Amino acid sequence: MLGSAPSVLYDNHGRPLEYLRLAVTDRCNLRCFYCMPEEGIQYLPKRELLTYEEMERLVRLLTGLGVRKVRLTGGEPFVRRDLVPFMARLAALPGLTDLSLTTNGVLTAPHVPELARLGVRSVNLSLDTLDRTRFHRITRRDELPRVLDTFYALLATGIQVKINAVVMDGQNTEDLVPLAELTRDLPVEVRFIEEMPFNGGSHAAPTAIPWNYRRIREHLEQHLGPLLPVPVPAGATASEFSVVGHLGRIGIIAAYSRTFCGTCNRIRLTAEGGLKTCLYDQGVLDVRALLRSGAPDELIVEALTSAFRHRAADGFEAEQRRPLHQLSFESMSTIGG
Repeated sequence: MLGSAPSVLYDNHGRPLEYLRLAVTDRCNLRCFYCMPEEGIQYLPKRELLTYEEMERLVRLLTGLGVRKVRLTGGEPFVRRDLVPFMARLAALPGLTDLSLTTNGVLTAPHVPELARLGVRSVNLSLDTLDRTRFHRITRRDELPRVLDTFYALLATGIQVKINAVVMDGQNTEDLVPLAELTRDLPVEVRFIEEMPFNGGSHAAPTAIPWNYRRIREHLEQHLGPLLPVPVPAGATASEFSVVGHLGRIGIIAAYSRTFCGTCNRIRLTAEGGLKTCLYDQGVLDVRALLRSGAPDELIVEALTSAFRHRAADGFEAEQRRPLHQLSFESMSTIGG
């Protein structure tokens, strides 16, 4: 049973740290070209991944510091066995008020009733196109029907569904309007995300993207009419909009432009236990080493709070701190979404 909100921890810029994105695996059953090369990435040996017990301990410590929301990510979370029992243990932790996950939907549909029973509030469904041919080209797998099964199963249970679509020039821009049209009759939020320089393969320096948040909005308004801004919670990454006559909402996430950094309230933990206080940093603390060294809770908490006190002001500063400013060799599958 999800509990009440604890006190709030602040970073060195006065931003609350209330939200943990926890990668439970670096493995994925899709091969989206913008995330990793076709042959995949070199996955971590199982012994190098955090165990569920280690993750549970860390989440317990973080909720004691003020984290109130945990989103499970990957890789693809459901590739890891026994995920739902682990989620049940997290849901029982004092102080955790919001448990959610991000999934590609391929393996998720059979678990949807249990997610609802656990009190999962929302599921982010990664879906870049509604066209089966383009889906196969983007993901290198023919799995769109199973993803749509998950989509409708989630809707049937009343779990809030947010579709995450990465906007890629020359790949799926013709899908923006069909995806947005889902909001006309369904209570969903379709969120369009600027493409980021994390692909697990290229070492080239990232360049300006042709489809930034401004162009995405202009394109949608040309076809749907005005996008009317609506209020969003503090720390939200998406700018949200309503459209006259639409039941759902549209979101735009300026992930590359990084316009939301000033209110960012999230931290990330990679599957091997690397703490990231910014999506663009190289990792600021080896939590796995602390956990496996026999460190007591007090020492781990001290290390965590020290990392939070040295957080970059924004994604640009975090990027500048990285050696040689190399970003694109990483895969979102290893970063944790």
